[in-house]
Amino acid sequence: MSLLLLAGCEQSNTPNINLPYSQTPPTTSITVYRFAVHPLHNPQKLMETYQPLINHINQGLEGARIELEASRDYQIYEAKIEQREPAFILPNPWQTLVAMKKGYQVVAMAGKAEDFKGIFIVRKDSGIRQPQDLIGKTVAYPSPTALAAAIMPQYFLHQAGLNINHDIQNNYVGSQESAIMNVYLGSAAASATWPPPWRAFVKEHPQEAAQLEVIWQTEPLLNNSVMVRDDVPLDLIEQVKQQLLSLHQSTQGQRILAFMETEQFYASNNARYDLVRDYIQRFEQDVRLVRQP
Repeated sequence: MSLLLLAGCEQSNTPNINLPYSQTPPTTSITVYRFAVHPLHNPQKLMETYQPLINHINQGLEGARIELEASRDYQIYEAKIEQREPAFILPNPWQTLVAMKKGYQVVAMAGKAEDFKGIFIVRKDSGIRQPQDLIGKTVAYPSPTALAAAIMPQYFLHQAGLNINHDIQNNYVGSQESAIMNVYLGSAAASATWPPPWRAFVKEHPQEAAQLEVIWQTEPLLNNSVMVRDDVPLDLIEQVKQQLLSLHQSTQGQRILAFMETEQFYASNNARYDLVRDYIQRFEQDVRLVRQP
């Protein structure tokens, strides 16, 4: 029973989140903009992890407020981008390319590029030591569009000589935590994820993590972006951008970043992600289409 609860409802040492309450409606008009983060975690954990960042940004805004929005899975999140619903988004690098076509612009990169890589998790008692040991077995991923946690690991297996469409069973389970829990519970021989959710899992569930190990990792690419829709006021974009880029310079900001497992935010732009476009083109030629037909 405890494992089922663990898989479905993550517990964490969340920083205190001070939410404003009022008995009367506000006397000034404030425009609300949504900030949607892609499913790095299940919705509850994502809200706990990123709400302190949103609170921090809101402290420096005038005449506007940002509200955090979580999504149940990658498909729902990507549909929001297609419909241009959120004003601000934090997508993975493949979703960044999709969002560019919908009028979003990159303003920052969330974390250092070297931290964006795929990692394979197995049980220590699995007997798996090389990619060929996965033939005929199940590998769990969050989503077919998860770049670091599906696309890059599948390219790694392809380059190791596996036909990922025939040699293994690919199981897309909805979130990073679910992928890790699938291998812990024995539902998959291996799971693919990336460093931040794995580090969080090790901190929050040390007994379970002690039975798992990282066995392989991919080369890094580029990290998740922060993007803004093209109809958001320029002064608000600049305010939010500066809040993000200066976050690591304060003690409070460093605590927020540490809880997100992110070193800092870096200035970036659309052109930087041409590297990802080239990578995706090679992957689709060699392995599979990112979006399944």
